Amino acid sequence: MMPQHSGHAIDDDAEGQRVSALSPFQHGIFRAVWSASLVSNLGGLIQGVGAAWMMTQIATSSYQVALVQASTTLPIMLFALVAGAIADSFNRRKVMLVAQAFMLVVSGFLMAFTYLDLLTPWLLLAFTFLIDCGTALNSPSWQASVGDMVPRRKVPAAVALNSMGFNLTRSVGPAIGGVIVAAAGAAAAFAANALSYVALIIVLMRWKLEEPARPLPRETLGAAMFAGVRYVAMSPNIGKVLVRGFAFGFTAGAVLALLPLVARDLVKGGPLTYGVMLGAFGVGAVGGALISGRMRQILPSETLVRLAFAGFAVCAFVAGISTQAWQTALGLLVGGACWVLAMSHFNITVQMSTPRWVVGRALSIYQMATFGGIALGSWIWGVFADGNGVDTALLFVSVALLLGGAIGFLLPLPQHAMPNLDPLDRWTEPMLALDLKPRSGPIAITIEYIIRDEDIKEFLAVMAERSRIRRRDGARNWVLARDLEHPEIWIETYHTPTWLDYIRHNKRMTHADAEIWERIRALHAGPERPRVRRMIERSTHAMMSPRGQEEH
Repeated sequence: MMPQHSGHAIDDDAEGQRVSALSPFQHGIFRAVWSASLVSNLGGLIQGVGAAWMMTQIATSSYQVALVQASTTLPIMLFALVAGAIADSFNRRKVMLVAQAFMLVVSGFLMAFTYLDLLTPWLLLAFTFLIDCGTALNSPSWQASVGDMVPRRKVPAAVALNSMGFNLTRSVGPAIGGVIVAAAGAAAAFAANALSYVALIIVLMRWKLEEPARPLPRETLGAAMFAGVRYVAMSPNIGKVLVRGFAFGFTAGAVLALLPLVARDLVKGGPLTYGVMLGAFGVGAVGGALISGRMRQILPSETLVRLAFAGFAVCAFVAGISTQAWQTALGLLVGGACWVLAMSHFNITVQMSTPRWVVGRALSIYQMATFGGIALGSWIWGVFADGNGVDTALLFVSVALLLGGAIGFLLPLPQHAMPNLDPLDRWTEPMLALDLKPRSGPIAITIEYIIRDEDIKEFLAVMAERSRIRRRDGARNWVLARDLEHPEIWIETYHTPTWLDYIRHNKRMTHADAEIWERIRALHAGPERPRVRRMIERSTHAMMSPRGQEEH
């Protein structure tokens, strides 16, 4: 019987105890979903080998082969933000169930069309695109749900285990896929993928995840998406991850996109050779997952990512010059390890830099950047290979990877840190003299501070960070003004569209944000707390009810 679980995982470990790499397996729900995901991932990899190799048989150009990779990543770039907003607004277990069921149905149709010999290159791309539309819907909910399965401080270990699980299947799945395609054809590979969804669907159906109580109404999908984009745009550390993730996807993804042509043209192999090469990449990825925790402890973030770029450049170079499958496989071992080191580090950085209320959207935007880079790179490098040869394209890819690593000199990643992003839950809704409705607005807020001359420089520096946090969490038109007649008085002003938006804004404050507020309080020289005024804006023709209540 699958263990029941509701809300966030409870951490039974001592606060200061070091988290082991396997500690997430102490939580039954994580074990169950992780195990079922192995089966699902295995089926997806078998399907990927079938699709890629079948395209080499029915395609008329190299770029159509590379577009198989693009068709699997384009849906994430297009729909991930919507999926992230859904993940943060609805029950994540149910979202994953819908996504898995959709992929099962589409995989069934792909199998049927292949058996009936109705598949064309563009139809194959359409089916792979639809399957990965399901992946795009599933992925933000799956990644965000890690925090529902394990305590927050175990999230990095859980992310590494998820990566290791996927790459365990990648180490054997492609080879199995190659055997299946060689022995029974691509249709059998597509059938295996359709069956692989069943185990995860059963596990998700038995997971009793209770949706947390929502003290406030659910945001509309459009508002939730805008809030996610705003949060990421106002979070510099996440922005750096987006740029580096796009650069890595654009360059490193080309190796996997062109690998079927490497197997067919450069080393003169068949589907089994292609599967074995992907398996070598997977073995390297497992090794990368196993050492990623230790690497994060001994190396700064930026050094770790630059090594990943450089290591993958070696992989691309070897694939471009090698004419022997075993030599290419050795290069892919290095590439697989570097892939996991970079991707898992990007994922962990985003998760640990984001509070729970917006983590699904932040992860989805990160995925849009990374997989958008993979999709664009697969197409561009595929066209380049079509005109200049696969070997030349891979040599250029290796140079581009080195340049991608050099971006770190301009946009270095933040150091390893784990700020407390749990909700502060100190703010309470004030008692109002007017009977406001949630939709009442616009709301104007002013906060008055008294600051000594010697503290002004520090006050301005802290208020700059305060401004970023305010705007990140939904405030508009933030300004800081100084009284001309009483220069010791400084007034912070901002607006929210409605009273409900004002409540959301204050509920989003985290313990890490509170540190900024405490610094401002320490600089305030008044005998009482800074004075807060909350006002509703009204035009001169606003109508009042007979009882003095606001009409809206």
